Amino acid sequence: MVCKVLEERANGVCMMEMANDDITVIVSNLGCHINSIFTKDRNGEMGDVLIGYENVEDCHKPEDGSCMGAVVGRVANRIEHGRFTLNGVEYQLNNNIGTNHLHGGNVGFDRKIFDYKWIDNGIQFHYFSPDGEENYPGNLDLTVTYVLEGPAIRLIFEAVTDKDTIINITNHAYFNLSAGQEKIYDHLLRIDADQFAIMNDESIVKGEMGDVEGTPFDFRSPKAIGQDINADHDQLKKGHGYDHAFILSSDEDQVDLYHEPSGRGLIISTSMPTLQVYTSNFLGGGVNGKHGAPYEDRDAVALETQYLPNSINVEEEPKVILRKGDTFKETTVFKFYSK
Repeated sequence: MVCKVLEERANGVCMMEMANDDITVIVSNLGCHINSIFTKDRNGEMGDVLIGYENVEDCHKPEDGSCMGAVVGRVANRIEHGRFTLNGVEYQLNNNIGTNHLHGGNVGFDRKIFDYKWIDNGIQFHYFSPDGEENYPGNLDLTVTYVLEGPAIRLIFEAVTDKDTIINITNHAYFNLSAGQEKIYDHLLRIDADQFAIMNDESIVKGEMGDVEGTPFDFRSPKAIGQDINADHDQLKKGHGYDHAFILSSDEDQVDLYHEPSGRGLIISTSMPTLQVYTSNFLGGGVNGKHGAPYEDRDAVALETQYLPNSINVEEEPKVILRKGDTFKETTVFKFYSK
């Protein structure tokens, strides 16, 4: 395996490369962005299966809200009105999408500079989030580790706190297994999920679940993403496509994304209970991508492993609560294949 620093910039941002015989991954200590993943098609040709920024610092620009390839938090996804109660104390977070809180607030982890060090077969990032950052309680010590394992990259998220708080960390990578040759409509997607979370007009999960059976949300067998994406369904209309949390019903290999023309595939295994599927319904018109122009809607699909959105307000025993003295630790593996 080869690990090297590609560039060190004056603002503290570093670009780094990890590579073995199967995969090459380009990352940054700015938000732990995974900016590129090069994998082989059925003919052995390498192609970049992630969309990302032309310059990773563009994540700071106000027209960008995509979080492409970044670690997001302290809590990923939406919290209704940015409010929650913990141990009898009500907290008001910074709201950055209408009257709601999204992906950690005004300056989430995707925009923070992480410390980093090389480890065996990978890289480990570290960030200290002080008590009160974005109005979250508790000092949070976060470690994010990326490890290459053959044709796979393992993402390990760990955190401790000195005060009870909430946490829901994910990586917001956008995949296109055609290496940008076409949109994601013909990608085949399988998700081991019997239910999905119903959302309201503001894309807020209120606790109601829907059965996927007989709906456009049934991906239990591989199905083209574009097959039902424009179906006459209330939830698809609210999301302008798929932007929903699927409740995972198995413990490993829960997700399979496949692009038949190239033969590239991706299997996702995670310890997290849900998968947010976002078909980049609002990607167009943002900052420049790798080819010098903004991406368009449906250019990629984000597959975000996480806890249930708005968990703190809708679950009887919210999984997002991290108690003082406990350790948050979750793992997601992106394993690539070709056939």
